[in-house]
Amino acid sequence: MKSGGGVSLGGGVNGRFWARHAWTGTLEHDVLNDVLNDVLNDVLIEVSDGRIREIRPSATPGDAVVLDGLVLPGLANAHSHAFHRALRGATQSGGGTFWTWRDIMYRVAAALTPDSYLELARAVYAEMALAGITCVGEFHYLHHAPGGTAYDDPNAMGEALIEAAAQAGIRITLLDACYLSSGFGLPPDETQLRFSDGSADAWAERVSALKDRDHVRAGAAVHSVRAVPAADLGVVARWAEERRAPIHAHVSEQPAENEGCLAAYGVTPTRLLADHGVLGPRATAVHATHLTTEDIALLGGSATTVCMCPTTERDLADGIGPAREVQEAGSPLSLGSDSQAVIDLFEEARAMELDERLRTRRRGHWTAADLLRAATADGHASLGWPEAGRLEVGALADLVTVSLDSVRTAGPSQGLAHGLANGLETAVFAATAADVTDVVAGGRVIVRHGVHQLVPDVPRALREAIAGLRA
Repeated sequence: MKSGGGVSLGGGVNGRFWARHAWTGTLEHDVLNDVLNDVLNDVLIEVSDGRIREIRPSATPGDAVVLDGLVLPGLANAHSHAFHRALRGATQSGGGTFWTWRDIMYRVAAALTPDSYLELARAVYAEMALAGITCVGEFHYLHHAPGGTAYDDPNAMGEALIEAAAQAGIRITLLDACYLSSGFGLPPDETQLRFSDGSADAWAERVSALKDRDHVRAGAAVHSVRAVPAADLGVVARWAEERRAPIHAHVSEQPAENEGCLAAYGVTPTRLLADHGVLGPRATAVHATHLTTEDIALLGGSATTVCMCPTTERDLADGIGPAREVQEAGSPLSLGSDSQAVIDLFEEARAMELDERLRTRRRGHWTAADLLRAATADGHASLGWPEAGRLEVGALADLVTVSLDSVRTAGPSQGLAHGLANGLETAVFAATAADVTDVVAGGRVIVRHGVHQLVPDVPRALREAIAGLRA
């Protein structure tokens, strides 16, 4: 596997940035005046050792790097399968279900090697950086060679993802997934052999070799209750607990998963995870689409984060999950691009609100600030980076500039105080990834004027990596 081209996101980075407007609202606010107070003008941001040292509004730029637009904290993509990006544009015709889509996805999975995964993931993470994402939670289960044979480095595929994130200039939480069966009581099929370590103890031994680094945090994942027998769930939960690491799990994405779990164990997937110690403040339930009233209470009562992936959930016809209900029950919300149908956390954020409007036929379930917190502070916290996703002294210096004068965002969003509040709503409800102009991660400029500074031609990198896989 080729390596060595990464960029450290650790300490030692100093700099000065001047934001025409900056949103600092990471606390709970519900009224207009609070939102107005959170959008500051002419803000000088001093960075030392990759962290914010000072935030000074009503300042002049001086020699600082000018960020001309609305500056937000770095966005956190809390659920990603990088290799799914190779499926974009290849699965939309012919109808089908999640399960027929999965068959196509497995064919791509079978073709990947550590080198080809590095090339693809580097391009995908660069695409994420262009969209304002400074940290990705990679839900990783492609562990071994086809047939299940371990590479010389048993973590070669995971290390390829770690190196890809470094080369793209973003942070990564590698959520290494335990995956042992193809269904309740069934062994892995031919493709899934490369996902499996054979036992939960073997999974734990392999994953223990992964180490945190400046741009890396290692976490655990239960692929699903289909793929991890109940008797093995505790092994994964204990591994995460001993390391104070995040633990994520696909939960109730499909009704068939619920039906199979009830038939095998007599309980829902959420109850099964709760009974085996998986849920809790460091846990994240991904999708959580088809929940019972008891499931919602279990997730909320344990403060388990729920990661919504609306663009994937609609693309795969999964359904609309009860995001409002789980949040009211006590679950923080985060957002993910999952299958990479698109990579755009602004679209994920507004889709959560707009899907809820369709489900309830009522508007206004979350404010723009609420949705941005899911995409920033709460998303980073779910990935084990609580010091990121906020513009405050001591936080990691991750800055994302959204243009306020594109054809999507132009309007009364500059100058007057109420205009700035409108600008915040515009960023969430009208802006797209294409409106991100500049991205700073840990004090380093990784996107400037819409151009990635480490991967200058991201479309070409994507095209070449995907063509190699499809060939």
